[in-house]
Amino acid sequence: MGWQVKVQALGAGFPHPSTAELREAAQVLGGVPAGRTLVIDGLALGAMPAVVEACADRLDLVALIHHPLALETGLASAEAQRLRNSEQRALGWVRKVITTSASTARALDAYEVAQERLVVVPPGTDPAPLAKGSRGPDLNLLCVATLTPRKGHAVLFEALSRIRDLPWRLTCIGSTTRDAEQTAVLEAAIATLGLGDRVRLAGELDAACLDAEYDAADAFVLASFHEGYGMVLAEALARGLPVVSTTAGAIPQTLPEAAALLVPPGNVEALAAALRTLIEDRPLRASLAAGARAARAGLPSWESACHAFAAAVGQPGRACA
Repeated sequence: MGWQVKVQALGAGFPHPSTAELREAAQVLGGVPAGRTLVIDGLALGAMPAVVEACADRLDLVALIHHPLALETGLASAEAQRLRNSEQRALGWVRKVITTSASTARALDAYEVAQERLVVVPPGTDPAPLAKGSRGPDLNLLCVATLTPRKGHAVLFEALSRIRDLPWRLTCIGSTTRDAEQTAVLEAAIATLGLGDRVRLAGELDAACLDAEYDAADAFVLASFHEGYGMVLAEALARGLPVVSTTAGAIPQTLPEAAALLVPPGNVEALAAALRTLIEDRPLRASLAAGARAARAGLPSWESACHAFAAAVGQPGRACA
């Protein structure tokens, strides 16, 4: 589209940066030429309000918020309040706030972000072939999500342990190193529940291997406690997969009722019942798959997302860092 974009990487500690990482972030932002439009991802923005304030007069600042930092699962109340205050302060220094869903936009009401500063730009979805499925005796369930508490893997494993009488296998794709402590907790849960021969933690995969896993899947499952959009859910729809997920955050807006079974987040019994229904009821599973295939045609493209993002940020052709 004619944009000149320079990506500025920050330390890996965000959204919980060290003093050194905050100092480095200040140097990075300080090195951006005056007058440039700077889009700051919410994982960094909300954790460095003083850094944002220091450059607000010389840069055109835009925030990209996937979901408020304070809504991360597992935070102590004091930490959640600290992050809420920090993010609200940082948001006060930006010209425009772009969110990935109407659900996230509504959540920012509590942060005193005026509606005229808010723009919703849903992510695009790459076109993908319909999944062929496993074609085996066991239903092949797929979950794509980093192993963090918010993604609800522990709830999913507990639910699956209650339907061990049914034929299923689960492959979990996502980083096992970003939250090593949580990975260890989940590995222990798999062992304790006796699911070692049915649940596989595959770690991160490259694009080709990920495509192969989607192609071999019979259904997609995500037990998240919150999603600001849920890109993997849209990717599952693009492959015509029936989905079992939760009612958290933007998920009900991302997934049409005709394609998914949704349960309250954290409810093991409801999730186990939904999974049992999906596995046992072949006609329903086929109906949900048909709903996913129908929905894939209406998924936003990256082209439309880029045009909407460009309109929110400024005029095409403008330099951007």
